[in-house]
Amino acid sequence: MRIATAKESYAADEGLFKTDTQRVWFGLLVAGLLVYPLGASNYWMFLAVLVMINIISTTGLNVLTGYTGQVSLGHAAFMAVGAYTVAFFDGRFGTPVLLNLALAGTVAAAIGYLVGLPSLRIKGLYLAIATLAAAVILGFIFLNWTPVTGGLRGLNVPTARILGIEMATPDRLYWLVMPICVVMVLAAKNLFRTRVGRAFIAIRDRDISAEIIGISLLRYKLMSFAISSFYAGVAGGLWAYLFRVVTPESFPALASIFFLAAVIVGGAGTIIGGIFGAIFMTLVPEVLKLSATALVPWFPDASIYLAPVRNIVFGLLIVGFLIFEPMGLAEVWRRMRRFFALWPFRT
Repeated sequence: MRIATAKESYAADEGLFKTDTQRVWFGLLVAGLLVYPLGASNYWMFLAVLVMINIISTTGLNVLTGYTGQVSLGHAAFMAVGAYTVAFFDGRFGTPVLLNLALAGTVAAAIGYLVGLPSLRIKGLYLAIATLAAAVILGFIFLNWTPVTGGLRGLNVPTARILGIEMATPDRLYWLVMPICVVMVLAAKNLFRTRVGRAFIAIRDRDISAEIIGISLLRYKLMSFAISSFYAGVAGGLWAYLFRVVTPESFPALASIFFLAAVIVGGAGTIIGGIFGAIFMTLVPEVLKLSATALVPWFPDASIYLAPVRNIVFGLLIVGFLIFEPMGLAEVWRRMRRFFALWPFRT
């Protein structure tokens, strides 16, 4: 995959709100998020909540992989840590939802910090295998630490409750997930305007040069692992409130591939790329499924025969992006803006 250069990353992130037009577009986006529940069915509300949870998690992985250059194949395991943390504290102690989510992110960040320790000595494929090994170890803990995780049966998660209001359905849970998603995406965007974010990018582009100019590789790599895991932990906690049960099978190794693919398809090294990638990876399979279902009145067995075809088409779309647009959907968006050099696309 090709990752955005430092110049491209700066332009993509700092330019989001550099003009009045872009501020208007952001305002329209927020208005759309507020209006969306008024006309959406329960199914589309569920998908909206799931998309935003995946955006949070993908943004976290993008911080680690896209901006710091550290490949991880254990991202889903940190989501599982967050989910189990929420299930444990809410189920045992009935602690408030926001506190549970903060604990979920903190515990996941602490474990991510430890998992990142080998990153000073190894990188690339070796680091990816190390993170995969960490995910296997965590999976073993989830399965066998029965007093805390419930073992194979897992844990049931109480309904999220804010100010005495139960958020048992996606249309209510939306109002918890949506603000958290917006805040965490904006926080990630602003991170790369700071010294810490610039250090991440310097390490990704040339770690030896970064160390020569005084950047502590171990400190910032561990910080990147912790931030990425914090995002995954919060996303996992929200996932637990959405599905209301957490088991060792809830976050398989394939889920980590899902988020890594979302980063690649969306555009590694850009915040908007993580958003596009999460939307694409979540919604395209659903759109393909709905397309197959629409053919049922004419072909009763369409869903059965088209199910494998749907997976093949989805896989081909991902491969197509890797071949024809390695910069991902973020680059497609930038090309569209340049092509339509008229308001409101002008920057």
